[in-house]
Amino acid sequence: MTPSPFLGEFAGTALLLTMGGGVVANVVLNKTKGNNSGWIVITFGWAMAVFLGVYASNTMGGGGHLNPAVTIAMYLFNEEFDKALLPVYLGAQFAGAFVGAVLVWVCYKQHFDETADKDLKLAVFSTGPAIRQPVYNFITELIGTFILVFGALNFAKPETSMGTLNALPVALLVLGIGLSLGGPTGYAINPARDLGPRIAHFVLPIKGKRDSDWGYSWIPVLAPIAGAVLAGLVFFKMM
Repeated sequence: MTPSPFLGEFAGTALLLTMGGGVVANVVLNKTKGNNSGWIVITFGWAMAVFLGVYASNTMGGGGHLNPAVTIAMYLFNEEFDKALLPVYLGAQFAGAFVGAVLVWVCYKQHFDETADKDLKLAVFSTGPAIRQPVYNFITELIGTFILVFGALNFAKPETSMGTLNALPVALLVLGIGLSLGGPTGYAINPARDLGPRIAHFVLPIKGKRDSDWGYSWIPVLAPIAGAVLAGLVFFKMM
């Protein structure tokens, strides 16, 4: 297969959302084998989703970003990043996230039908705050994304790099962020991860669904971008 930046980022992000959204569906929807198995299962599932997505993206010609916030930070601060790849990566990431969310719905269609709770159905697709307070919700997502991007940049240093296995420490970092900081907002830390599936929730014929909570949707888009830009500024300009 010829390496392709678009295909690599698209496939990696689609895998990320298929596995990540899938573990949420398995835990929260009715009559699944994993129903009510809890937060630990969700955080481990997302970590494995990150590992698979990043690894696949890297081996298929992408940058392993899977995250518009990461791509924007690289565009702004990393002189080695090809600026022409910005629209390619962003388009691939949002498209891949949408497709991954649709695949989760297909796999769990019967369980969506069996679940009456509209909020749980939305939770399979997008994040939401435990306590809705925009300022604190924004700060939480900013901090979580700063830690993600700053950590990933340090993992990728030549002296610490593991090559394609850089996906492993990033996955473990996401696991840690979910366990430590995921409680307030559900740790989107990725605009595509939240917005792509939220759009899927909006357009799919999901039985008994609620609105897609567009009033909150700007926070898991703008806060991760702010956190990633701050991490890029610190890493590339201040260290």
